[in-house]
Amino acid sequence: MVRRPADRSTETDPMTWRACAAQIRPTGFPPGLLLAAACGAAGLTLLTGPALAAEGAKGGASEVIFLAQLITLMLVGRLLGEAMNRIGQPSIMGMLLGGILLGPSALGALLPDLQHALFPKTPEQKAMLDGISQFGILLLLLLTGMETDLRLVRRVGRAALSISLTGVAVPFACGFALGQFMPESLLPHPDQRFLTSLFLGTALSISSIKIVAAIVREMGFTRRNLGQIIVASAICEDSIGWIIIAITFSLAEAGSIDLMSVSRSVLGTAAFLIASFTVGRRLVFFLIRWANDNFESDFPVITTILVIMGAMALTTHFIGVHTVLGAFVAGVLIGESPILSKHIDEQLRGLILAFFMPVFFGIAGLSTDLTVLRDPQLALMALGLIAIASVGKFAGAFIGGEIGGLTRRESLALACGMNARGSTEVIVATIGLSMGALSENLFTMIVAMAVATTMAMPPMLR
Repeated sequence: MVRRPADRSTETDPMTWRACAAQIRPTGFPPGLLLAAACGAAGLTLLTGPALAAEGAKGGASEVIFLAQLITLMLVGRLLGEAMNRIGQPSIMGMLLGGILLGPSALGALLPDLQHALFPKTPEQKAMLDGISQFGILLLLLLTGMETDLRLVRRVGRAALSISLTGVAVPFACGFALGQFMPESLLPHPDQRFLTSLFLGTALSISSIKIVAAIVREMGFTRRNLGQIIVASAICEDSIGWIIIAITFSLAEAGSIDLMSVSRSVLGTAAFLIASFTVGRRLVFFLIRWANDNFESDFPVITTILVIMGAMALTTHFIGVHTVLGAFVAGVLIGESPILSKHIDEQLRGLILAFFMPVFFGIAGLSTDLTVLRDPQLALMALGLIAIASVGKFAGAFIGGEIGGLTRRESLALACGMNARGSTEVIVATIGLSMGALSENLFTMIVAMAVATTMAMPPMLR
């Protein structure tokens, strides 16, 4: 049985945004009511606090606490995400804010015993959430790859290429230089300053395709030439950025920087990309079509997609490159499959957006301790990081727009639009923290920068 293929999802297809959590929809409930509901959901933990504390006192990993964590992160993240939608901000920011409120920044400062009961620091309990978080990263990158429309890039190729190259190079150089002059107290391993500088440069250089595309659509720029150039440039930046990240991760795992490890990472990445977009493309198309033709329901197709993602992620791991590149490239190939129907696409998105996205960004918020910014020196450094990131991205995108043939007015609008970091920044920082390349204080600063630049984009672009 062959089902009629439907158009694949892209950022420029208005119908796809019904399934996107970042879409701004007409209000049914006022933002204040949604915010109150989120606070009420968080308040439920007050009632279950003693029971959770008793459960945690037993020691080891508790399935009850794990279930309570997931329910709390999903509920608070979704309600705050919806509230952010209603005021013109991406829902991802609400999910991240939910984690921050449930973490040491708010709940931990006001009710530390309750916060420790709900999110204990025991290694076994943290490992359960970390497993969900790591798989969530792969699924988010799969979704990002599926939203990468290479045909759009080809339509506005010259401008998008120049903007993405300068838009990555300038802030990367700024971030790398910042890492080289950063105090040793902020470095997790002072003897590996070079790796921290690479992570910092990468974190400052990439825009979030999800956030950029959602805001461009919400403002009615989708069908304009400028809107398409902004989205195409973000796609190119994402693609370049994840290649850089994969190489950086492999160098971090090697533990040292030498010509051999760099050559192995670069050659392994190049070989993987060439194989993926030649033989791999045909194999992915065949597997999805075979599952579509030989099973009665759509679910085996979704299973096939997840298996493809896992296999490509493992492939990049075994060639010495991080799994994030495999998941991203898998998403690009799957998104280009001619047999991928809208129904299957929306089912997969539903799984990712309804469960993994609020849980992942909630966990990232839990790792963010904004109370450290009470230290005037750290607060000043965080403001400096935001300023350097914004100026670097603005200058790089503006220069690229000028080279690409845009007018000065268009280049200014483009530079404002490309400054949103959003989800991509948080993913990079989360992996950097888990690998020991970023300290907790530096992680908090990067998350603060991602929130500030993302929330500033809509008013600046308007």
